[in-house]
Amino acid sequence: MCGIIGLLVKRRELRESLGQLVTTMIECMGTRGPDSAGLAVFHEPVEATHRRFALHAQVSQFDWQNFHESCRRETSKDASIHFVANHAVVISSTATGQFKSWLKEKQPSVHLISVGRAIEMFKDEGLPCDIARKYAFTELEGTHAVAHTRMATESAVSPAHAHPYTAGEDFCLVHNGSLSNPHSIRRKLESKGIEFETDNDTEAGCRFLEWRMREGDTLEEAIETSFSELDGFFTFLMASADKMVLVRDAFACKPAVVAETDDYVAVSSEFRALAHLPDISTANVFEPEPEQIYSWTV
Repeated sequence: MCGIIGLLVKRRELRESLGQLVTTMIECMGTRGPDSAGLAVFHEPVEATHRRFALHAQVSQFDWQNFHESCRRETSKDASIHFVANHAVVISSTATGQFKSWLKEKQPSVHLISVGRAIEMFKDEGLPCDIARKYAFTELEGTHAVAHTRMATESAVSPAHAHPYTAGEDFCLVHNGSLSNPHSIRRKLESKGIEFETDNDTEAGCRFLEWRMREGDTLEEAIETSFSELDGFFTFLMASADKMVLVRDAFACKPAVVAETDDYVAVSSEFRALAHLPDISTANVFEPEPEQIYSWTV
């Protein structure tokens, strides 16, 4: 099962409504994935010297104020924080490697789930509708977002195993389907020094694509390479700081539907998650073709 969701708004005036529109989509797809859910939202990028660090604490009543004080004292005095429940985002000029090292040494109960200038990620286990309420998804603003509701089939149910998966900066992927060769992909990437955090097959796909981009490919070129490297069934929905990209495998057995108007592009596993969107009755609604790359830029 699993449900994928994506929304890219073309008009600046709609950015304030992004969270409200996406939340309804997530709730509609909750029946496809009641185990866990996650969402990556892309904001206006912070200045080039800073990064957004999205964090997930293991305990629900985590003391983020104390965390913030320690962060400012031990990493960078310019670090700001915004938090809700056991999620927080820190914006700081601290180098990514330095922040990761500090987190691992001084705050081992806090997990870094995304980093970049634009991305902010939320992941948790439980019913998608409950997760959306817990983290106030309706209040989110941004240019585009991708989300996922998971029904686990091959690995544990945990925040770490929830989608989206991310690698590098400002890149994430949600997946409906299963890869049949994630272990060989993992061995190949680990031999190049790339570290994995879970045993999930989707992480292998995500890290493979990010590795190809670090080698110089565009995202679209990386996807073209993946057709001969990644084996299995998949609908991949990906996002970077300035685009949203959709692709299905050669058999296209995992569902996807797209709706596009002058105001937005929306993607979901089922049309019912798109039915509430503005002007959906006049949208160009279509089913994506197999192994065709669909890319939309902010």
